[in-house]
Amino acid sequence: MAIAKAERLMNLALCLLGTRRPLSKRELRDSIEAYVEAFGPGNGATGSDDSFNRMFERDKDDLRELGLVIETVESLDGDIGYLARRDSNRLPPITLDAEEAAALGVAAKVWQQARLAGAASGALQKLRAAGLPEDVDPYGPHGALEPRIPVHEAAFEPLMLACRDRRPVAFDYRKATAAQPEQRHVEPWALECWRGHWYLAGWDRDRGAERVFRLSRITGKVRSRGGRYTAPVPDVVTVRETVASWAGEIADRSARIRLRSGAGYPLRAKATAVRELGDGWDELEIPYGHGLDAWLVEFGPDVIVLEPAELRADVVDRLRAVAKG
Repeated sequence: MAIAKAERLMNLALCLLGTRRPLSKRELRDSIEAYVEAFGPGNGATGSDDSFNRMFERDKDDLRELGLVIETVESLDGDIGYLARRDSNRLPPITLDAEEAAALGVAAKVWQQARLAGAASGALQKLRAAGLPEDVDPYGPHGALEPRIPVHEAAFEPLMLACRDRRPVAFDYRKATAAQPEQRHVEPWALECWRGHWYLAGWDRDRGAERVFRLSRITGKVRSRGGRYTAPVPDVVTVRETVASWAGEIADRSARIRLRSGAGYPLRAKATAVRELGDGWDELEIPYGHGLDAWLVEFGPDVIVLEPAELRADVVDRLRAVAKG
């Protein structure tokens, strides 16, 4: 079946590339043997016409996904025709040195998701077809380097597609301080990874403000919603700054904590001052920004917040929410 489809797509591409004028669906149906065998000639029954139209649209989308530029042309009589002009489907010469090719190879190996891995592999194949030298191995120079961006949340892929398509979504979200999730209606902007966790930045319609959501706290399925965005989408830099702020990367104050000796090395790396207290505890001064309370909770009984009081209260609230399940 895969071979038959590949042959059908190849024949369709050759027809579209070889014609000097737009070809109608009926002409393409009568010209490609696979269509004739499956559906008969272009003046067939209505049922076969509907089946052919669905297959043709899928084939056309597959060719466009592979990079073929297919034009839709309407004649003076209102008839629709298709063609792929050679000048529109010809790339200029591409020259990459060994380091540039290696960088592309490393980028293609980053994603673990099958959908993204396929897209990256397809991009490299297109570069090969466009003139990437055969003696340059994009993977070879850094074969020992195995970069990974782990994504374990089921919400990642539907949110990635929603960000790309500018499509509002709804999902159930459980805040760290809440025992039960609540439904959120969001206009997604971008996904960012910080400290090994994925975050979604977007416009929360229910609260009328921008918000950041940690994907691991999304429960159930992400559901698409109709309609257009109601709030302007900021540029990429603004979104990244928002995610960084909500993930605790932007600090404007300091906090004092007690940390068990031999524990919490990520906190020690962030500390601006460390003092040994004895009895198995140290005192640290660390930058304090939004999200620090969520980070401190991850270290459990190895951390005690001394000040400020609001940070201590936030950590206690989060621990109580965890204890309630």
